[in-house]
Amino acid sequence: MLTPASVIASNFGKVGFLPVDGKVDAMPLYLSSVTFSGQARNVVFVATEHGSVYAFDADQGTQLWKVSILGSGESPSDDHGCYQISPEIGVTSTPVIDRKAGENGTIYIVSMSKDAGGHYHQRLHAMDVTTGGELLGGPTEISASYPTSGGMAVFDPGQYAERAALLLLNGIIYTGWTSHCDSSPYQGWIIGYDASTLKRSSVLNLTPNGSEGSIWMSGAGMAADASGNIYFLDANGTFDTTLDSKGFPSNNDFGNALLKVSTSGTLAVTDYFATFDTAQQSQADSDLGSGGALVLPDQTDSSGQKRQLVVGAGKDGNVYLLDRNNMGKFDTSKNNIYQQLSNALGGGVFSAPAYFNGTLYYGAVGQTLKAFPVQSAVLASSPSSQSSMKFTYPGTTPSVSANGAAGGIVWAVENGASAVLHAFDVLDLSHELYNSNQAGMRDSFGAGNKFITPMIAGGKVFVGTPNGVAVFGLLK
Repeated sequence: MLTPASVIASNFGKVGFLPVDGKVDAMPLYLSSVTFSGQARNVVFVATEHGSVYAFDADQGTQLWKVSILGSGESPSDDHGCYQISPEIGVTSTPVIDRKAGENGTIYIVSMSKDAGGHYHQRLHAMDVTTGGELLGGPTEISASYPTSGGMAVFDPGQYAERAALLLLNGIIYTGWTSHCDSSPYQGWIIGYDASTLKRSSVLNLTPNGSEGSIWMSGAGMAADASGNIYFLDANGTFDTTLDSKGFPSNNDFGNALLKVSTSGTLAVTDYFATFDTAQQSQADSDLGSGGALVLPDQTDSSGQKRQLVVGAGKDGNVYLLDRNNMGKFDTSKNNIYQQLSNALGGGVFSAPAYFNGTLYYGAVGQTLKAFPVQSAVLASSPSSQSSMKFTYPGTTPSVSANGAAGGIVWAVENGASAVLHAFDVLDLSHELYNSNQAGMRDSFGAGNKFITPMIAGGKVFVGTPNGVAVFGLLK
């Protein structure tokens, strides 16, 4: 329905707005053909920082249900004096839906709240997609501990925020945890829960004998491959530059790195990449953890060898393309990795890339949206095309819509006092098909919401805002 020919200002624009009770920092989610009272509906799900979850008819815009997931007598968490998630913290991370779980399908959500006694809570909810009702005896309180050289590290729910999107992998919900504005003490945690029982199944502390190393990624989700490995970038923190005989940090502290974590049995880091100057980068708060990782489809190099690759970028503006079977680990003098594009992005990355049909798309802070072709398992050293306009902080996380390999459109939201939705030709980013300023105030949808990513489904584009979700589609 949405093609380069149809997405023009005379034919495409804002067709609705879904009002909610708080900021929409989580990406809206969509399910087609959900049965409500015997009728099939297309549904968009919206979670807010006020601790509420909504289901809307995606075509009519009517509210189907609304549920507060705060405990009795509780309020959303305060912002801990931190500007990053403010003024309140309820649901920050993008939920995940398992359509086959439960009788009607289940949406899994992490929420933060504060009780009347001033205690903070982090909870995992499993909710029926047709009613919003809690399933599996939930919610479950998120708690964990992890052995250290001096005893046990204990997860303190008040010290953490769940920013990275949830990952559902082989029946387990994986959560990744970050801090409130680097307010110590904190460490990097991954905590897994069985999606069928909500019981904790696994825990990994990334800096058990150090500090920091949180999972932020500007809201991007941890990536996974077909073998059940998880990939992500963690933020500034302790990295043991003294290595063991296998090239791993001697005290198991993996701050500021792109990590590969096995989910087979106990969670464990099985490979990693850290820059040669990782300690200095952490000290300068110029870490990798601001960007999201992306697992590419298998590629074939110029010699006919299959390559399994993962890509990531952070605050230094470099693009790091890694071989997932040999990620490079740490060397004090150089980066021993598959490919590096130094300063290719021109600015720091507080976003995730998109991949479509052999091209990688990146939107760094203060820079144009850039397209990098991937040919023979290698990234082009310079972009094949780029947008004419630049994206202010935090840059942009693009989304791609297409009909198979045809009719591709790259969608990107420009943050600011007045947010702008842009649509670009996937083959040439200098060709802007549409933006929401082209029709005057007709398509205006209010202030920007920092890390929000456009979600495209059912011929519509959904964009989270500080007080709802703007809906764009064909006008006729």
